[in-house]
Amino acid sequence: MEHTLIQADDTLTLWGIIIVWASASIYLEQRYKWASKVSGAILALIGAIILSNTGIIPTESPVYDAVWGTIVPLAIPLLLFHVNIKKIWKESGKLLIIFLLSSIGTVAGTIVSFFLLKDHIPYLDKIGAMISATYIGGGVNFAAMAAKFETPGELVSATVVADNLMMAIYFIVLMIIPTLSFFRKRYSIPHILEVESGNSDGDGTTLAESFWKRKDISLKDIALSVGTAFLLVIISFKIAGFLDTAIPSGENASVLMNLLNGLLGDKYLMLTTITFILLGLFPKYFDSINGSQEIGTYLIYLFFVVIGIPASIPLILTNAPLLLLFTFIVVMINMIISLTAGKLLKTNLEDIILASNANIGGPTTAAALAIAKGWKDLVGPILVVGTLGYIIGNYIGTLLGFWFSSII
Repeated sequence: MEHTLIQADDTLTLWGIIIVWASASIYLEQRYKWASKVSGAILALIGAIILSNTGIIPTESPVYDAVWGTIVPLAIPLLLFHVNIKKIWKESGKLLIIFLLSSIGTVAGTIVSFFLLKDHIPYLDKIGAMISATYIGGGVNFAAMAAKFETPGELVSATVVADNLMMAIYFIVLMIIPTLSFFRKRYSIPHILEVESGNSDGDGTTLAESFWKRKDISLKDIALSVGTAFLLVIISFKIAGFLDTAIPSGENASVLMNLLNGLLGDKYLMLTTITFILLGLFPKYFDSINGSQEIGTYLIYLFFVVIGIPASIPLILTNAPLLLLFTFIVVMINMIISLTAGKLLKTNLEDIILASNANIGGPTTAAALAIAKGWKDLVGPILVVGTLGYIIGNYIGTLLGFWFSSII
């Protein structure tokens, strides 16, 4: 157990810290202009990094697992209740193209980083397979590659720490990019302008406070929002779990079966799909519910705090600084290729940022970024497109792993 002021099993205190700091981040963002420019999401994340790296809270706890396993799934349908379905299908096509190009950036970055550091990091063929898979898909792909290539446990742990720290740093970078004039002048930014123009008539408050102005909400709205979200999560996860078991997958299954398992057995894709279907069938019901966006966004801020907690700077600097360098090279090349390809294809800056985020951090972190920025029409599309990474990540990780193994 870690030697921290608050222990991992002190669940009440840890929940309190997460909730209080998330609330404070939202308050600061809406109260002060400097905090609004930084954004509440970055404040939540940086605060968590400080708390975990100063020994106040542990880097691992069942509380954090609960946020990933319960809070995030609940937030997703809540934030989709009022989306424009027609816009979703239009945006998904653009996002899919840039997401696939961003995946090429991950592959290129892994190859470059491997050849630069293969003589300095042991088992880099196995680590390369893990990182390439997770930087296209997510944690599921990381675990699959670690098991497939039988990576030593201590290397898996060190790589996880490097991955967590790099993901936290990159998330902050992606949050800052849309605020920089260099990028705003060179890329189209329709969603950013929509958020800003929609709040130009504010009453002197920050942009964030104007965007999240008061709305009528009743006890019934809260009950229907949370109750419907829970029902959707339960149904979707049960169906996905059944199909994941029923449809063959793995090395002995065909490519088609693996593809079907990846599509139909994925909990988040099933949750998004079922939510979309019900939105189309019962639009009046969902339109009548107020407050779902606010509740969902608040839950996502809890997630922002948890993202920063595992980023242990002393641990990575002590045990594996070269692994941080390895992931840094992969992430930088992904970002460069994503921005370059997006510029050539005249893709919106918002699409590029979310596609790169979905590669490096997975669709849930990309959706969280879209929520934080107020790009509500992109939440659904990036969840759908980003889930594709879970399917192709294992194939790419396997191919690179075998290639790297033949070189070392």
